[in-house]
Amino acid sequence: MTAVIEQTAARTLIDSTLFDRLTARIANEHQAPIDYAERIMDQALAFLAVSADHLGEPLAPTPAVDIGWHAFILYTREYAEFCNLVAGRFIHHVPNDAPNALPGRGTPVEARARTVKAIQRAGFLVDGELWTDVAAKCSPGDAEDGCCAASGVDGNENTENQTPPPVR
Repeated sequence: MTAVIEQTAARTLIDSTLFDRLTARIANEHQAPIDYAERIMDQALAFLAVSADHLGEPLAPTPAVDIGWHAFILYTREYAEFCNLVAGRFIHHVPNDAPNALPGRGTPVEARARTVKAIQRAGFLVDGELWTDVAAKCSPGDAEDGCCAASGVDGNENTENQTPPPVR
């Protein structure tokens, strides 16, 4: 017998009033239809929820999903409360501004695939269309697969999977 996991929308992780504020901001700032903004925010919440306690190889959002993360971070109190709820700590946004470092860690496509699988395993709905882009700030061929990643378990800026600064 195969177990069936009931999938849920990640938007249920926050109050509907906050969800509406976030999606309105996304729609306004990106000239996007509100239903598209809602999809972005839902997937950003799913990404944040699974990255909160993911200890394996790094997870990363796509550019579209990262828009939702950026919108949420602007609401610092609500974002901090959400982080405490899903992770018990603050989830730092760690952009990768120095690609092509730390070779052998996989590709952005592999990071995206890991992220989608983690979201599915957690029981959240996956909006496949929003997970088709290469992870944010990555280019095909980049060796670093962390890109915009969530911070490590101690809020330590993800040192184990973040590109080190260039040696001078």
